[in-house]
Amino acid sequence: MTIGAKTLSAAGQPRIPQPPATVAALRQALRQVAPAALPAFTRELDEAAGQPRPGSDLAPLRRFLAQWAVYVHIHRQPGPAAEFRRWEDGARSGDAAEVRRAASELGRILDEAHARVLGARPT
Repeated sequence: MTIGAKTLSAAGQPRIPQPPATVAALRQALRQVAPAALPAFTRELDEAAGQPRPGSDLAPLRRFLAQWAVYVHIHRQPGPAAEFRRWEDGARSGDAAEVRRAASELGRILDEAHARVLGARPT
């Protein structure tokens, strides 16, 4: 079901399939699941594409694609997206214990998403 630009899913189901880790596919996915993130996506793409690279080193672009594939993976799922936002809010609480807990939980969510999307834990 679509309401405006938001796509609603059955309980617990991803709103969209995980897209391939390409610029075009991730941009399209962001339009559907997190349109407010598009300016950051574009800015970071420009930075990754503009970094000086000796020879044909595509590492900055690969890191960019991996980062945004993980972001889309989290935000395409209502439950994990809500949990991620809750912990982000907790990280801004100002309470040192809450900030540490939030950082730990955000790291766990990101590690799990990275493993699912890219097949390995980040290094």
